[in-house]
Amino acid sequence: MSEEKLLLGFVGKVPSGTAPGHSGKTHCPSCMGLFKAPRLLPCLHTVCTTCLEQLEPFCVVDTGRGDSDTSSKGSIFQELKPRGLQPQIGILCPVCDAQVDLPMGGVEALTIDHLAMNDVMLESLRGEGQGLVCDLCSDREVEKRCQTCKANLCHFCCQAHRRQKKTTYHTMVDLKDSKGYSQIGKAILCPTHPAEELRLFCELCDQPVCRDCVVGEHREHPCDFTSNVIHKHGNSVRELLRGTQPHVDALEEALQQIKETNSTLQQRVEAVAADVRTFSEGYIKAIEEHRDKLLKQLEDIRVQKENSLQLQKAQLEQLLADMRTGVEFTEYLLTSGSDLEILLTKGVVVERLTKLNQVEYSAHPRVNNKICFSPQEKAGQCRGYEVINTKEVDPAKCVLQGTDLHRAQEKQTASFTLLCKDAAGEAMGRGGDNIQVAVVPKDKKDSLVRTVVQDNKDGTYCVSYTPKEPGIYTVLVCVQEQHVQGSPFTVTVRKRHRSHQGVFHCCTFCSSGGQKTARCACGGTMPGGYLGCGHGHKGHPGRPHWSCCGKFTEKSECTWTGGQSAARSLLRTVAL
Repeated sequence: MSEEKLLLGFVGKVPSGTAPGHSGKTHCPSCMGLFKAPRLLPCLHTVCTTCLEQLEPFCVVDTGRGDSDTSSKGSIFQELKPRGLQPQIGILCPVCDAQVDLPMGGVEALTIDHLAMNDVMLESLRGEGQGLVCDLCSDREVEKRCQTCKANLCHFCCQAHRRQKKTTYHTMVDLKDSKGYSQIGKAILCPTHPAEELRLFCELCDQPVCRDCVVGEHREHPCDFTSNVIHKHGNSVRELLRGTQPHVDALEEALQQIKETNSTLQQRVEAVAADVRTFSEGYIKAIEEHRDKLLKQLEDIRVQKENSLQLQKAQLEQLLADMRTGVEFTEYLLTSGSDLEILLTKGVVVERLTKLNQVEYSAHPRVNNKICFSPQEKAGQCRGYEVINTKEVDPAKCVLQGTDLHRAQEKQTASFTLLCKDAAGEAMGRGGDNIQVAVVPKDKKDSLVRTVVQDNKDGTYCVSYTPKEPGIYTVLVCVQEQHVQGSPFTVTVRKRHRSHQGVFHCCTFCSSGGQKTARCACGGTMPGGYLGCGHGHKGHPGRPHWSCCGKFTEKSECTWTGGQSAARSLLRTVAL
């Protein structure tokens, strides 16, 4: 069986409610009964010998470098094992799943937990467990305890114990009088010499020994009574315990912090979950409110468009009825009337048909059937939440604005603004609509002027174009392939504004610095050979003017069209 299967086989074998530790334990964590021949594992957990023997072992291959391999696919299953690989049998602790390497003798070679055995006896003595049986006959219940031999004896074995010369003077006490004792276990006998009690300790082998061991395999080893060496070894264990206890405290504190953090985490989770629910409920209410608003807008659009269509339908039906009446009467008159009857009725018929022919009507529906929903566009907030936009542009509500709507100059850029609105007359507040603009010369309809449409992303569009020649132009502006309000319209393009070639001055004498040859288009002169105008002299207009054309308005178009001689004078004036 592979290591993975072995490990899975031990999962879940730890009984619920069992906890690590040894103090006061009398029940096996595996079978949950009183300990029977308890064995102490290297992880310091105690388990019955029988329970350990029932655990499924696995193989560990020791490579000699301190590493272990728990895979059952090791070389122990091969006929030829590589040199240096030492297979070893192991089990898993049923409490903590720690790996336990079994000694050569197997489970029986593990250390016996005498302290657990003593606890079991104490519990049985207090009546909390099953009754104790005699240590000698193992048949009858215990009545006495030999304090010298530390043996629990029944009434029959107690009498036999007193009759023997060797044990005659041993101290015997009633078992009920031993309930206050903390140690009533049996004497710990040597596993090598079962008749001898372990009373000595071999310092070299670091293990308790009996009297026969000292004269045998532990000959010449430093040995002493356990009562003499317990202080030294007990102190070393206590010192190690003092070094371990801070880790226990630190781990307990860490677990407490984890517990508190987990508790705080749960509180935060609940608080955030409440916030999420509150937000979601608010969002749902906002969406429902926005949904109702959108449906109401849709209904308003439907009513508006249906009313417009019904009105147009009624007008067209009335006009059609009038037309049919006129046509039928006229046809009947022409086919059935006499010459005199036709001439007598002609005036009324002609007047009626002429009036009907002059009635203007649209052969197409005034409104379209386009209604769109734009969930990808934001429409602001509803109850503090972002909602989608459902406004649809209505070409009939869109307006044109700007000073260059109906006038422009050649070779100069003219511009105007298109403001898009919905069916309710409210500004769209967003861009992205399909805008089409065409500027067509009246005399050259095949020569379209290039136009530029700039989307300002706020529902307004800046339209600009540059006419190359003066004349009358027609401008067509469409949204969603429908004309906007005021489209098409005409624009008069004038010739390019002529800039002044002279100077705007009070007089020639001042602007030229007193030069006699400087002239002015106003025609004024000064005595002393001055060819230009001067204040109070002949021909001066009495106010500032242009030297090139004589106009009195500073921001105006130059009208100078003089000949060659005048040009020379103007050039001289410009130079000044």
